[in-house]
Amino acid sequence: MQPENPAPYSTPEPPATAWPPVAVPGKPGQGEPEPTAPVEAVETPAPDPEPTAGSALLDELRAQIAKFVILPSPEALDAVTLWVAATHLQPAWQHAPRLAVVGPAKRCGKSRLLDVLTETVHEPMLTINTTPAAVFRSITEEPPTLLVDEADTIFGTPKMAEKNEEMRGLLNAGHQRNRYVTRVVGNDHTPHRFATFAMAALAGIGDLPDTIMDRAVVIRMRRRAEGERVKPFRSRRDIPALHDLRDRIAAWARPLLDEAADLEPDMPVEDRAADTWEPLVIIADLAAGSWPRRAREACARMVAAEVEAEEDRPGGARILADIRRVFVAQREPDSLTTDELLHQLRQDAESPWAEWGRNGLNAKDLAAMLREFDIRPGNVRLPDGTQRKGYMRNKFLDPWRRYCPTVHPVDTEPAALSTD
Repeated sequence: MQPENPAPYSTPEPPATAWPPVAVPGKPGQGEPEPTAPVEAVETPAPDPEPTAGSALLDELRAQIAKFVILPSPEALDAVTLWVAATHLQPAWQHAPRLAVVGPAKRCGKSRLLDVLTETVHEPMLTINTTPAAVFRSITEEPPTLLVDEADTIFGTPKMAEKNEEMRGLLNAGHQRNRYVTRVVGNDHTPHRFATFAMAALAGIGDLPDTIMDRAVVIRMRRRAEGERVKPFRSRRDIPALHDLRDRIAAWARPLLDEAADLEPDMPVEDRAADTWEPLVIIADLAAGSWPRRAREACARMVAAEVEAEEDRPGGARILADIRRVFVAQREPDSLTTDELLHQLRQDAESPWAEWGRNGLNAKDLAAMLREFDIRPGNVRLPDGTQRKGYMRNKFLDPWRRYCPTVHPVDTEPAALSTD
């Protein structure tokens, strides 16, 4: 018996083993082990502490401020919120931070922010047309919170600043506890010491004097953009709610005065910036929740922004930073002649030096700016053996470390900041 013929056109079953897949550039083939990237240890951030009643009050205050004013950033809104709360514990602080509310033009929301602050800070004292004598006679061991609107009318020009030098001195001295002014009082002219320590908010167009800005949490306001909306501020309707919130914040804070005075928080900044921001960070630590983290983030970012802004201003740290760029671009020579240094400074189209004065920055103005940092020109030797006036690089090393330590993108070599 013949075996049955296979079905016509039948084909054998494919083998069970699969063919190797076609390789795709940049991808492993099937069946091949996936390459594993080295796993880097990622440090898990510590969880936020449990919030307290103070955390909820700060959240409520933040929402109230945002209802009436658009701040330039979430960090600025956090900073203003913490500053307001800190006014209710002024006897605990070693330093009384200023709040500098500045903007480039009118209608940036500066006065409206001051309206909200007036109804939420501790014992507000408006100082419009108030004499310095009246101010320091109003400061006691339980100091008020000074509020100065239109500060540009006080310090806006050299003539105004000179006329109001006593007010500037009061604001500078009042940043630190135990700084007094002595005045004679009464018909017998008896010398009397007056306290100056008090927190203060100043609003105005343009920057305030450097000595005040250096002691301030700086809020750089700007005009509302199209589509940004705020609620109109109406005294009769809005002040009662703000006063109720103010009183609840004070009731929460006052029992914590001794604890606040003893705290020494870890700060993300140093020196005067740390002194200024410390009360805000302590308030955040007392409130707990997300506030300690947000306070330190606001501190670090806003202080860094002010350092960068300072470097962008003519003179001061700006001239040091630009000279450092010149030395780096010239491959770190031991010295540069004054003419070569001026030429390189004026070549930067984004710097102010080409338009400084009538013909750009000159040797006399450069020497005057650098003299503030104890840097003076001297004789430098050229490759051909001759000598000309110029500047030695090693004279800049210490001022660079102190006034502009941030390494700029052009500073590609560590030698830019090394010591000789």
